[in-house]
Amino acid sequence: MAETKLIRSLRAVRQFSDREVPDDVLRDILDTGRWTGSSKNTQPWDLIVVKNRETLAALAKCGQFAGHLATAPLAIALVMRGDDAWSGMDEGRLMQNLMLAAWAHGVGSCIGSIFPKGNEQRARELLGIPKDRYLRTMLSIGYPAGPHALRLPPNTPIPRGRRPLDEIVSWERFGNRD
Repeated sequence: MAETKLIRSLRAVRQFSDREVPDDVLRDILDTGRWTGSSKNTQPWDLIVVKNRETLAALAKCGQFAGHLATAPLAIALVMRGDDAWSGMDEGRLMQNLMLAAWAHGVGSCIGSIFPKGNEQRARELLGIPKDRYLRTMLSIGYPAGPHALRLPPNTPIPRGRRPLDEIVSWERFGNRD
């Protein structure tokens, strides 16, 4: 369906062009994220936009899967209040909305996980995050380097495609496929 085509086309982008993300596009991405729903409308987040190359390079070393932050034109840190299941759910909702908002502008993104605790502390210090907030997630943001940036390398162990709908949906009780 055309209405959901954008959502189904979203891809993680880890290779970025040198093209800058215009300020109006970035502000629209951030504003769209601001409208994300949250538990009891608590909006338990603050966002930090990072463009400084040295800071991005240092943040890229703060998680096993954060290396792409070093080559992105910018990154967004998702700074959360609370360290419970609700804030985790709200963080995921915010992350996905920011990614989809970027994609709607043709701008790619990828999740950079900041962990373990020592790495989180280092990232918190780099960004001046208060002690009562948490930083587990950053998004690298930028225009894809080209069509190759939207595909998995041929030798990757990551599965391709999606499981069939009939395989993942049950009706009324788990395992009931009819």
